[in-house]
Amino acid sequence: MAINVNTVYQTVLLILNKEQRGYMTPLEFNKIGTQTQLEIFETYFESLNQQIRIPQTNVDYADRVLNLDEKISIFKTTGTPTYTAPSFSLPSESGLAQATETILTILGTVNYTFQTITANELAAGSVQVFFDGVLQAATAYTINGVIITLAVAPAANVDVFVIVTLDDFYRLGTVTYQAGALNTQELERVTRSQLYHLNSSKLTKPSTTYPVYLYENQRLLVYPTTITSGISVDYIRKPKDPLWNFTSGSSAQYIYNPDTSINFELHDAEQTELILKILLYAGVVIKSPEIIQVAAQQVQQENINQQR
Repeated sequence: MAINVNTVYQTVLLILNKEQRGYMTPLEFNKIGTQTQLEIFETYFESLNQQIRIPQTNVDYADRVLNLDEKISIFKTTGTPTYTAPSFSLPSESGLAQATETILTILGTVNYTFQTITANELAAGSVQVFFDGVLQAATAYTINGVIITLAVAPAANVDVFVIVTLDDFYRLGTVTYQAGALNTQELERVTRSQLYHLNSSKLTKPSTTYPVYLYENQRLLVYPTTITSGISVDYIRKPKDPLWNFTSGSSAQYIYNPDTSINFELHDAEQTELILKILLYAGVVIKSPEIIQVAAQQVQQENINQQR
């Protein structure tokens, strides 16, 4: 389930150009699209908090809590934290958010510029580089911004395949423990003051059948401390950054490339709000007060309708 990035871009251009108000380049669209998607994504959790406190209808498709959970479910995933005494580090990469690019080398040329992978993705993710399918050590290349420099001048037509796995952890959900024949146990999240009280009595002291954890500085401190493995976490990942990628035509025009583009990951129901919010930012970029005013009014009306 995704919103086609080309559909959104073409709709935005159509509205902007209807009265010759201006033009939004692919670079501007990609940056604004990323910001807008994150804004909409962020609202899910506050809206869910508000709706949980309101009585809901049991009519199919009209339960707002279920509808919000459906939108959030796109980003739900599970991971295994890594133990480094005395705590567990959270799984920062789900593996679902990846950026890839293939470069064909030129004889003797060591510097190549990424066309689809962005500097932000390279800085925020884990990079793997393959030469003709063989994983390379980090000493075989260096990356500065969007330029990869090979340590050794290559032969011609070497296939350099780059994978960037993005750090996409967003919010922690349920933490569980499973070892041997024991049933899977859900860990209770506690504060330090609560932990002091629990440890003060043998009856309440954490055990392998009733474990607890502290969540501090994005690390899990699990009690009893004898637990060093068997921990799993359910969490919400961040959406992948959208990308409207292109090739250049004979007249230097932008030609949409669906193979290297990335769609918006939001639920299909968000397409209208997504376009309106992009138009709101577009009005600032092209300095059009009319676009800003109309888009802002429509966004406000959408928000009012959702809260009724």
